[in-house]
Amino acid sequence: MAKFNWQGRAKDGASQSGLIESQSEATAKSTLAAQGIKVTSLKPVREFSLALPFMKPKVKTKDIVVFTRQFATMIDAGLPLVQCLEILSDQQPNPAFKKVLNDVKGDVEAGSTFAEALGKHPSVFDRLFVNLVAAGEVGGILDTILNRLATYIEKNMNLKKKVRGAMVYPASVVVVAVLVIAVILIYVIPVFQNMFAGAGKELPAPTQFVINLSEFVKKYILLIVFAIGIFIFILKRIYSTTKGREVFDAFFLKLPVVGTLIRKVAVAKFTRTLGTLISSGVPILEGLDVVARTAGNVIVEKAILKTRTSISEGRSIAEPLSETGVFPSMVVQMISVGEATGALDQMLTKIADFYDTEVDDAVGALTASIEPVLMIFLGGSIGGLVIAMYLPVFTMAGAMTGG
Repeated sequence: MAKFNWQGRAKDGASQSGLIESQSEATAKSTLAAQGIKVTSLKPVREFSLALPFMKPKVKTKDIVVFTRQFATMIDAGLPLVQCLEILSDQQPNPAFKKVLNDVKGDVEAGSTFAEALGKHPSVFDRLFVNLVAAGEVGGILDTILNRLATYIEKNMNLKKKVRGAMVYPASVVVVAVLVIAVILIYVIPVFQNMFAGAGKELPAPTQFVINLSEFVKKYILLIVFAIGIFIFILKRIYSTTKGREVFDAFFLKLPVVGTLIRKVAVAKFTRTLGTLISSGVPILEGLDVVARTAGNVIVEKAILKTRTSISEGRSIAEPLSETGVFPSMVVQMISVGEATGALDQMLTKIADFYDTEVDDAVGALTASIEPVLMIFLGGSIGGLVIAMYLPVFTMAGAMTGG
């Protein structure tokens, strides 16, 4: 429940004000109107919380999938919309999602359509979800649409997990390696340095280089960390701009193995999303607009929007897709066949299923190509440090044997 400070006028014209607790702003206005009060001002009460933003519970994709499946079952069983929302809200363990569902329920009770109520929470229900629900409400097949949505979200979630898994492994190895090297340079190398200083002999060049590097890191460690932070911040700022993101996304697509993976993920996401929208009765132009906004890559987004413009001018979907150069020829040909046979949604789903498998292969290829590079990096860096520090020991041992 949310709290609102309100001001208004009673039937006799007297000014009144107070505090009301309600599920949403619309419900609060309705409650006050029922009491004969004409609301002139209604503001939510900002409650102070010690919880930091990252500590607050978030609505997870899994929460949305479970909600969508349960909602579809209840609608199919003939339960009223508001009652479904009330039941699912009461049994929702996630407080953040519970609040969203209560707000949606309040808006529906106040006269909004289900899609309009969902659209007020874009951080939880994206445009795809809202558009499909709207199509389901108009067509009277909301339960079918919700089941399709749940399937789509599950497959999209699995796709993200595959890509994230491919990126987490090398990133974690590099981070651990950097931390190990930092510990060696800051704490281990100085021990050897003190030992060699007592010998009073000139050190080999690799050993002297490592000692100098250790002294530099110890002296400027805070500055190094700060510089890395500034560098990451600048990269993020550049990527947040339209031109910067376009440059980065084009660069990522051209990378040997990573680019192939990104392209296959984009094709899988594009075909599954568009197939789901078309099969649910969403017009193709509106569907392409939604797909473009959720592409995740500016180059792919521009290609889809360019295709949308060409279709609005009377062209087919396959030809302008081919001209963009982003989508593989096999995908374009299959889409062309789907258009010709009138089964475009089914063909798009088949392409998405095929590219899900292709993403698995691309993830495997990426892991296989990264592993030897990581081994060389680890062996070369840590092994090089160890050898450099033991060179003087070997030199002294050889001198003693020779003597």
